[in-house]
Amino acid sequence: MTREHPEQPPGPALGREERARAALEPLAPGERPPALLIAVVLSAALALSIIVGALTIHNLASRGGSLPGAVFLATIFLLLAVGMYRRRYGAVLGFEALLAFQIIVTSLALVVASTLKAAALCALAIGLGGWLFWKLVGVMSRIQATEHA
Repeated sequence: MTREHPEQPPGPALGREERARAALEPLAPGERPPALLIAVVLSAALALSIIVGALTIHNLASRGGSLPGAVFLATIFLLLAVGMYRRRYGAVLGFEALLAFQIIVTSLALVVASTLKAAALCALAIGLGGWLFWKLVGVMSRIQATEHA
């Protein structure tokens, strides 16, 4: 005995990927989901903090940094923030790559954490980074659906 699925349209059966793509709701004009706005603010704040840190630390080279390097990193984060605000798929993807790198490095730091406070901060950073990463995956799919609509 076969069961009929009323939600399935007549015609050829859709695969799981096709059903998932069809269920995606494209972003409305000007819509910026909360996770995207969090990523924009975080990226802009990182750019600002890098510049402020580079300008306020005396003898930056002795700490393994340089002013041109700081300007380069701040520019990258600022460009990512602008690109994400403009809902550009590549900018969100680039920020997610940096976020994944942060999660991996923080996971390694958790392994060698010597205090409970350090371990808790690492776990918090991993949890928040993972949450934002997962939420941005959904945003990227909606951006892609908007571009193909």
